Amino acid sequence: MKKTPIAVIGLGRFGYSLIGEFNKMGYEILAIDIDQASINKVRDIATHAVRADSMDEEVLKSLGIRNFDIVVVAIGDDIQANILTAITLKELGVKKVIAKAKNELHGKVLEKIGADIVVYPERDMAVKLAHSLVRDNIIDYINLSNEYSIFELLTPRQLTGKTLAASNLRQKFKVNLVAIKRGNEIIVTPTPEEEMLASDILILLGHNDNLEELSRLN
Repeated sequence: MKKTPIAVIGLGRFGYSLIGEFNKMGYEILAIDIDQASINKVRDIATHAVRADSMDEEVLKSLGIRNFDIVVVAIGDDIQANILTAITLKELGVKKVIAKAKNELHGKVLEKIGADIVVYPERDMAVKLAHSLVRDNIIDYINLSNEYSIFELLTPRQLTGKTLAASNLRQKFKVNLVAIKRGNEIIVTPTPEEEMLASDILILLGHNDNLEELSRLN
């Protein structure tokens, strides 16, 4: 199955890191930035890298931006350019515009103008760091909304050796076990008879309060 090409506009640390990950995943990537040095930096990892002003509608049209189902606005410091670029992309009919926000107010503006997904890399990184510092068993943390998240949690000692049925995770903690990472293996939608090992990483979806409660188990 052919993968949908992705465009990334803005090649700061966030944009550069995104392109690197998309490249590893085998996606075709169009990288756009107004700074030539930034363009030169990504030439080896982007399929196409173009120096352009993303606020110029005609330039975006000439690059065929309307043919991209996903465009990420990763412009960081210039909030005006970030917002105007997102507006232009939506006016041009891009199906999914993902925009980086510096703060909550910026994010609200992006939502109002029609950005499909608003991300807060700095905030989310701070949240991950805070959780990892106070909870040794939290491997990773993905914030889905103000209330719900996905935790990657090392199996708590109280659950080690128990089956999912015996642990009663859904009833007791009101969280859903999505998958188990076991070495290089990923067990998707594990059965009730699946036993949780000490070295397993549990991928859990639920309300933040319930996930926090579970993470405090010894």
